[in-house]
Amino acid sequence: MLVFKFGGASVKDAEGIVNLGKVVGKYKDEQLLVVVSAMGKTTNALEKLTKAYIDQTDDIQAIYEDIKQYHHNILNELFEPSHPVFNEVANTFVEIDWMVEDEPHNDHDFIYDQIVSVGELVSTRIVNAYLNKEGLKSQWLDVRGYIHTDNTYREGIVQWHKTCESIQKDIPALLEKGLVVTQGFLGGTSENFTTTLGREGSDYTASIFGACLGAESVTTWKDVPGILNADPKLFDDTVKFDELSYTETIEMTYYGASVIHPKTIKPLQNAKIPLLVKSFYHPDEAGTVIKESAAHIFEKPVIIIKQNQVLLSLATRDYSFISENHLSDIFGRFAQGPIKINMMQTSALSFSVCFDYQQEKFSKFLASINPDYKVKYNTGLTLITVRHYTDNTYLRSLTAGKTVLLEQLSRNTAQVVVKELLKSFLN
Repeated sequence: MLVFKFGGASVKDAEGIVNLGKVVGKYKDEQLLVVVSAMGKTTNALEKLTKAYIDQTDDIQAIYEDIKQYHHNILNELFEPSHPVFNEVANTFVEIDWMVEDEPHNDHDFIYDQIVSVGELVSTRIVNAYLNKEGLKSQWLDVRGYIHTDNTYREGIVQWHKTCESIQKDIPALLEKGLVVTQGFLGGTSENFTTTLGREGSDYTASIFGACLGAESVTTWKDVPGILNADPKLFDDTVKFDELSYTETIEMTYYGASVIHPKTIKPLQNAKIPLLVKSFYHPDEAGTVIKESAAHIFEKPVIIIKQNQVLLSLATRDYSFISENHLSDIFGRFAQGPIKINMMQTSALSFSVCFDYQQEKFSKFLASINPDYKVKYNTGLTLITVRHYTDNTYLRSLTAGKTVLLEQLSRNTAQVVVKELLKSFLN
């Protein structure tokens, strides 16, 4: 039994969906569960729609119509006008229609999940219909009835026992009848509300299904040939890893490598299920396999670039040392955010942290921390992480001509916060 995950880039247009059908067709004799993300940049567009709805701006309907038209154009390329998928997609968008007719709910994260989740629901309707049209018998599955989470909207925490119980009860029998197509990124609460598992969470969805079903492997199909040592959009001398250990991959995702969602590896490592990262452009190539393996010798360092960072420094108002009690208090407030810290450094009188900038969360955090601490911060920064660097020469070449605000070196990982933006790294 196999689990495949296709990201937004692989289904961004009609041509991509046709290609997905060809890839899946190569495995038509296997039991196969297919996890699909929202199409192209749909999640970004739905995030824009969510913000417009919360702010009650005048462009809500214009943004919404663009989203619907984008999907309608793809439908027109793939299906005859009489095909029932047109009604299925229209009925799915009704979930947004119902929401935007009312005044915004006070819980913005709840609103986000109810609106943004529609991207995956629509994409899987289209993919499922296309596979059936091509003679690949497929059944559409609403993942919200199988991946059960708590009520932490935008970062749903999976209730593993209940989730595995639901998946193991129904899915094996469905797989015996044909392909199963379902949504990445989404979960459901006990009150039947939709949650999301964190941005780019479709990889995590695939690993949940793989672990609960005891899959032979999980494959995530990308627009790159496998896992590279750096982002090929930023560096022109990248190399592909044929094999990586679970441990190294977890380290890379922790520091922000975007090729795999950070939560993906743990369920697969626990179940000893390999994760394959392959190119949907070249499906017959080997890609990268992630599994239990011996220590890897890194001929080139791994470079991870995270944009849109905040560097924030906190100091006590009475000039006392930053103590363990202060750190406990500060970490508690980050956990309440919730805000993930990407880098931190402590001195006698200050505590500095670097993290992703999200305006609403950041504003709430500042309002919480300002009464008790002196706060300084910079936004619009870049965090460079280099793993397995052999000396400081390579690190210095990355930061040459850039303003370094914070630097931290350990035995095999270096992190540097710089002022410059993305374009400074293009070769």
